[in-house]
Amino acid sequence: MAKSHETEHPVKAFGLAATDSSGHLSPFKFSRRATGDDDVQFKVLYCGICHTDLHYLKNEWGVTQYPIVPGHEIVGVVTEVGKKVEKVKVGDRVGVGCMVGSCRSCESCQEDLENYCPKIIPTYAAPYHDGTITYGGYSDIMVADEHFIVRIPDNMPLDAAAPLLCAGITTYSPMRYFGLDKPGMHIGVVGLGGLGHVAVKFAKAFGCKVTVISTSLSKKDEALSHLGADSFLISKDADEMQGAVGTMDGIIDTVSAHHALMPLIGLLKAHGKLIMVGAPDKPLELPVFPLLAGRKMISGSGIGGMKETQEMIDYAAKHNIKADIELISADYVNTALERLTKADVKYRFVIDVANTLTQS
Repeated sequence: MAKSHETEHPVKAFGLAATDSSGHLSPFKFSRRATGDDDVQFKVLYCGICHTDLHYLKNEWGVTQYPIVPGHEIVGVVTEVGKKVEKVKVGDRVGVGCMVGSCRSCESCQEDLENYCPKIIPTYAAPYHDGTITYGGYSDIMVADEHFIVRIPDNMPLDAAAPLLCAGITTYSPMRYFGLDKPGMHIGVVGLGGLGHVAVKFAKAFGCKVTVISTSLSKKDEALSHLGADSFLISKDADEMQGAVGTMDGIIDTVSAHHALMPLIGLLKAHGKLIMVGAPDKPLELPVFPLLAGRKMISGSGIGGMKETQEMIDYAAKHNIKADIELISADYVNTALERLTKADVKYRFVIDVANTLTQS
């Protein structure tokens, strides 16, 4: 007979879980594994709410296993380390992002690209090496192999650091890989949400000229005045878009809703790159002719490897890049998820786990 969620491991844990595709989160008792030789256990202080959590909670991608404890933007303080752990010690500030395991032997893993390992183990709702299902950071305690632990610099606020473990690396990695990080380059950012606002901050830190492309005029002042973008385009305004044709070296497209690619391709210079980092649940239409007329590229990018994730966090700390967050209590999470479906957040919800997640 299979053990229950509470007894399959020896360490008691408590969190918020959904048990069906309504996605409604309720208190949930479960268990974490004992700290192994290579493991780090930490008390969860904060966890960001990512749009991926919403997709998984409602099984919009058809892969969710219930019950599910979401959360892959997890930060806290180390409470125990295994005897082989060298990277961190008890009391250190750490985080876990979107993955907690990989095969560690394939070509991608050998190249520090664990995020592209065919056997990647996501932080939640996936079978771990021992066959049990992983649970995320909407919980009081976390255990992870030290390889998948990120050290959080002392000068970075933990609550604002949490979203960087997903939104930060998701935008930082493609800008670095595709060479869209050179001073003076003109970079477009499509969508000004959790991913988009961080993309603007990294691009500006790289010395780029940044244009935000949005369907919402209401975000113009925020983009220019608060986030420091250089210009703003309303994607539904044909005249505005026409005026910017052929001006951009690269575009980071963060939108997870269905949208047209043709107008974005038109904004690129010859040899320009359109990088998709959002995840629409329905296929987008890909017009090929505009790619031929200018040797333009469309590519995708998903998070980053552990080495690059640490590099990103260190860079963010050095350049004072933080996510703009709305800190919420654990009992507000279901309301926050409803607001997230309407993009009603600036720009990332973060759960104050340590102070508000209680079993009473």
